[in-house]
Amino acid sequence: MSANEKASPRQWLGLSVLLLPTMLLFLAMTVLFLATPYITADLKPSGPQVLWINDIYGFIMAGFLVTMGTLGDKFGRRRILLSGAALFGAASILSAYAPNPDVLIVGRALMGLGAAALVPATLALITNTFTNARQRSVAIGLWAASVSAGVAIGPLVGGLLLESLWWGASLLIGVPVMALVLVTVPLLIPEYKAPNAGRLDPLSVVLSLAALLPFVYGVKALAETGLDAITAVTLVAGIGLGAVFVRRQLRLPEPLIDMRLFRNRTFGGALAVYMFATVALGGVYLLFTQYLQLVADQSPLAAGLWILPAAIALVVVSIVAPILARRVRPAYLIAAGLLASAIGYVVLTQVDSTAGLPLLITGFYILYPGIAPAMALIPDLVISSAPPEKAGAASAVEGTISDLGVALGVAILGSVGTTAYRSHMDTVEVPGEAAAESAETLPGALDAAQKLPDEVGGTLVDAAKTAFTEGLNLAALVAAVLTVIGAVVAVTVLRRGEPAEAADETETDPDTELAEVA
Repeated sequence: MSANEKASPRQWLGLSVLLLPTMLLFLAMTVLFLATPYITADLKPSGPQVLWINDIYGFIMAGFLVTMGTLGDKFGRRRILLSGAALFGAASILSAYAPNPDVLIVGRALMGLGAAALVPATLALITNTFTNARQRSVAIGLWAASVSAGVAIGPLVGGLLLESLWWGASLLIGVPVMALVLVTVPLLIPEYKAPNAGRLDPLSVVLSLAALLPFVYGVKALAETGLDAITAVTLVAGIGLGAVFVRRQLRLPEPLIDMRLFRNRTFGGALAVYMFATVALGGVYLLFTQYLQLVADQSPLAAGLWILPAAIALVVVSIVAPILARRVRPAYLIAAGLLASAIGYVVLTQVDSTAGLPLLITGFYILYPGIAPAMALIPDLVISSAPPEKAGAASAVEGTISDLGVALGVAILGSVGTTAYRSHMDTVEVPGEAAAESAETLPGALDAAQKLPDEVGGTLVDAAKTAFTEGLNLAALVAAVLTVIGAVVAVTVLRRGEPAEAADETETDPDTELAEVA
């Protein structure tokens, strides 16, 4: 397909097939959270096993994105996508019927590996299919909307399934979708691979995994248990091995990731903006959902229903943003959305622990759709600024930045919230053993309050909810600052980017053509 050629109805149908697994992959990141109590009652996992059941999926996915994206560039993006779909479907069945926690952890890890193959392949295939700049921006906007929809409806879908079926049903929803992918993708999506992808450097693959896996683990551990010796060692190891990886890429004639891409203002600037936005949202989203259930006493299903309107708004804005980008510079749309998000975060700084639900929902309904222009437009900016033969690797880098941003947000803003909580609880007089239980977390305080006389327990609950809300307020303030910084970076670094309509008029055939295999 030549540059600027408009897509056919068959290619738009192929896009719909690619969007289904994309939504499912990100739904799978959140759908299991509500099932944790049911899994705990059924499989009796230990505390660390519970953490691994929830975290291993995103952990493996983030670690393998770059490797899978590069493999797709070299061996064929459709081939990698189909392999990932088959693995994800089989691993979903294994996880759903796991007889013990260890098998469930292995199954979730394999699901993450399948997801790592699918994410960069779907985005790269979309960019290959839609060479017309305007249509490509719309297609990527729809891709971003499917990501947002998956993350947002995960808790709602999980709540509905858990009310009528067993916990494994929340994992089986991926099986028919992946079966559909395996049947329809070969019929609708042609194979693409880069003719000049070069040889794969095995040591670079090992170094990328050796750097990303301990770093992501360290960030997650920092959010869950705080800084200890093991967490510090894994973070330092990840950073050190990352430096070795970068140095090797700069020396290789055919690197796994061409580090020179980061010299491109659009490529590096777009990733920086995305990092600021995802750090802010990742941390506050976690505290927001906890407030709904622990402070506002909403059920998991009710919490999912509160999130749904914001998710719908996010999807709508994700679709509209690429259309507006035909006439308005993407940088201005991204910055405007981030400034709207900053206003939403500021609203959250005013939430209290007694009647804060209306204000909480108002702030969230402002901030959540505000990130949509960034989610819809940045992937296109990143991939368009890279050579066509590097589209898979570029999309994998964008996905890795997104995952790392969320993980860092949970760690950094979660720590901000925890520090504020502890500081407030240090001033509260709590009797006996309840003091230790309530000092660290709100769930601990709620459990401790049940063991105390009603009047004393009620006082403890009120104090703990106030402490948690103060943590949310402070984290939201930090998120507002980060989001404003992201908006400033967008208008200063990305403002040279043309609207898609202008890009259509000036776009020429790329120097390096992709090989299309029937």
